[in-house]
Amino acid sequence: MNVLIVHCHPEPESFNAALTSSAHEALIRNGHDVKVSDLYAEGFEPLEGPERYATRREPGYFQALDEQRWHHERDDLAADVRREIDRLTWANLVILQFPLWWHGAPAMLKGWFDRVLVYGGLYTGNRRFDRGPLRGRRAICSVTTGAPEITFGPFGRSGDIATLMWPTHCSLYYVGLSVLAPHLTYGVQGGGLSYRQEADFREHLEAEKRRWGQRVLTLEEASPLPMSGWSDWNDQGVLNGAHPLRWRI
Repeated sequence: MNVLIVHCHPEPESFNAALTSSAHEALIRNGHDVKVSDLYAEGFEPLEGPERYATRREPGYFQALDEQRWHHERDDLAADVRREIDRLTWANLVILQFPLWWHGAPAMLKGWFDRVLVYGGLYTGNRRFDRGPLRGRRAICSVTTGAPEITFGPFGRSGDIATLMWPTHCSLYYVGLSVLAPHLTYGVQGGGLSYRQEADFREHLEAEKRRWGQRVLTLEEASPLPMSGWSDWNDQGVLNGAHPLRWRI
C-alpha cells in the first residue's frame, strides 16, 4: 500500500507521536510505502480565508468554495494545499492520528479539512459520498483520549464515542474514502487525570503502541463502516423508507 499518515499533535514527544512512529515502522517493515504529513512540524496553515489567495476570483467578497474551485482549475492553489492533495491522491490508505480535544479533532486538523478538501477538486455537488473522487481509497482515524473507555459509552460522561467520531467520519466519506472503524486508545492522559498507578500506566501505553503497530498491518483487508450512498436517498436526500437503517431508529 501507499500510506499517508496525517499526524496532528504539537508535541514531538507525545504519545500520538509514538503511535505514528509505531505505525510507520510496522508498515515500512512489511513492505509498504509511507509518507507523513506532520501538520505542526511542517507549519501547515489551518485558517481558510482571503489571505490564502494572492489573486482572487472575486476581490470584493470572499466565498471559500468559489475561490477554491477557481484556483484549483487554474492550478494555483497554495503550496501547502497542493502538497497535501498530492499526498492524498498518492495514498491507498490515509491514517489520521490525533488526540480528542474538546470532544472532536484539534483545530489544526479541522483546518486541514477546510483547506485541503477543495471544492471542485476533492468534491463537487455531484461528486460526493460514494461518487467522491477518492473512492477506492481507505481511511482510518487513530484517536487518543484522556478518559477511560467506559466513560465513552452511550451513557458515559465523556460522550458516546460513535457520535463524537461521526463528523470526522462523515467528512472522510464525503470525498469518497471508505472509512474503517477507528482505532481508539483510551486513558493516555497522565498526571491528575490518570486512572492508573505509574507502573501500570507505562505498561498500558507500551501495550497500546504494540496493538496499533499490529492493527495497521490488517487495514488492507478490513471491512469499512457501512455508509449510505446516492442510491439509498430520495430526492430530498433522506434515506428511502425501505432502507434497512430506517428500521434501526
